[in-house]
Amino acid sequence: MFGIGIQNNLAYRVNFLARSLFGLIPVLAMIYLWRTIFEGQGNATIAGYTLGQMISYYLIVQIVDALTAVNEDDWQIASDIKDGMISQFLLKPVDYLWYRLSLFLAGRVTYIAVAGLPLALFIYWLRDHLEAPESAARFGLFLLALGMTALLQFLISYAMAMLAFWVLEVSTFIFILYALEYLASGHLFPLDILPPGLQQVLELTPFPYQLYFPISIYLGRVGESELWRGLLIQFVWVVIAYAVARFMWRLGIRRYEAVGG
Repeated sequence: MFGIGIQNNLAYRVNFLARSLFGLIPVLAMIYLWRTIFEGQGNATIAGYTLGQMISYYLIVQIVDALTAVNEDDWQIASDIKDGMISQFLLKPVDYLWYRLSLFLAGRVTYIAVAGLPLALFIYWLRDHLEAPESAARFGLFLLALGMTALLQFLISYAMAMLAFWVLEVSTFIFILYALEYLASGHLFPLDILPPGLQQVLELTPFPYQLYFPISIYLGRVGESELWRGLLIQFVWVVIAYAVARFMWRLGIRRYEAVGG
């Protein structure tokens, strides 16, 4: 399934390249915005970030996003349900969740293979601002968190797409989820520049663990105890998302109907 997914995604390699190129424009705008904010402030910091650290944050956002972001998987799952395509999976020894996970991973590999060059050139252009992790152990924990981020992204999207068993159009729910993720996961700005109370509330949701948390590990923004606590919470959210995805599939199959020949 993984190999088939790569072959299917290669048909959209030009789309991936265009998406990667145009996706760098908002990031470039944010970098120039923060340069303007820091301009004339000397060595001043904002929420503990220097200008270099802030630019480094947005560069790593691009890397994490390229490796873990869901690319229309939720739309495709909802379409399979609505169009009756999942009937074939009910008659074959194929687990639909693992099938879709294989396609998701294949999509990420293909995207990196196609869009990796412009992203690498963009990072090289701003290489003076990209900070390295403080140790190999810290980088290893960053990779661990990155893997759980990818799983969390996929499982939440999968569970959201299961709503297609009950409603004909899931686009509204997907857009609402996307807006929440974009604001509460740290795409627009680092979450630790928010008031402490709001930060504590967000830490109880899965959104920071979809982007902000692994970046914080890479940049050394979390202490030792906070790091292990965060990894545990992230793992718990992955387990919860998996359980919810399985539950919604079983519940949806009970009311699923496919007619016609």
